[in-house]
Amino acid sequence: MSSAPPEGEAQPAATHRLFFALVPDPATRERLAHAGEVLKASRPGARLRWVHPARYHATVHFLGNDTALRPELVDAAVAAAGTVRSAPFAWTLDSVASFHGCQPPCVLRGAVIPAPLQQLWHALGHALLLAGLGGHLERRFIPHVTLAYSHGAMLEPAAIEPVTWPVADFALLHSVVGQGGYRTLGRWALAQG
Repeated sequence: MSSAPPEGEAQPAATHRLFFALVPDPATRERLAHAGEVLKASRPGARLRWVHPARYHATVHFLGNDTALRPELVDAAVAAAGTVRSAPFAWTLDSVASFHGCQPPCVLRGAVIPAPLQQLWHALGHALLLAGLGGHLERRFIPHVTLAYSHGAMLEPAAIEPVTWPVADFALLHSVVGQGGYRTLGRWALAQG
């Protein structure tokens, strides 16, 4: 049985998502996945849809959804990111919590937001504003890594065994909603000075 729409019937437009994020190195991804497994084992009755570890990231700035990946938007985002200077840092995630939403995300957070992470968020946001890409910028920054989405109640906040993530770069990512995976469109190293 074919899943394609009948001839002449329009297919729904794809939703392209563009955002800047921190992407964990393989060792950090493994430690985050372990934290997810511990969480999963500690909540056997919870109705959660788990994020595949290959999709773990921490969004720094969201640039919006569109029906197409527009090259001029990508070019402007790449140019803005190229002006950002920020130091590498270590970020420790030490608790699990939920955010409000129709499918509340279950996230890992840190009690302390490292100053260089806050500075990266400010510097990149400023560069995006100067490039005319400030339409979706958030006024508050709550860095987190989403592990799962709830189909029920929000999870109570709880401490976890800390996971320290050595952050050495940030990336521009593209995804198509519902297709899984991300494509890296650019990556910028963090450097002292």
